[in-house]
Amino acid sequence: MQLCVVVTPKAARKGFGGFREDASGKRELVCKVTQAPEDGKATKAVCELVARSIGISKSKVRCIRGETSRHKQLEVDCDPSVFEAWLRTL
Repeated sequence: MQLCVVVTPKAARKGFGGFREDASGKRELVCKVTQAPEDGKATKAVCELVARSIGISKSKVRCIRGETSRHKQLEVDCDPSVFEAWLRTL
């Protein structure tokens, strides 16, 4: 499954801020992480946050686009029904 996210690095606390539409109308999940956007730390933190929230291993979430951008596309390797159920909780 793929997930588009927009990241807010160096936030006061980590978590999700719901969904928003980007300039092209694509839906993105707002993710806030406390790590700085240097050396891939914020990207790694987003992947770990998503994995922990879904309840899967962090190795099952990886960034496939936007490694150095605030707008990222993640690949989530889990059961589609689990993924859809998780999205409904956000």
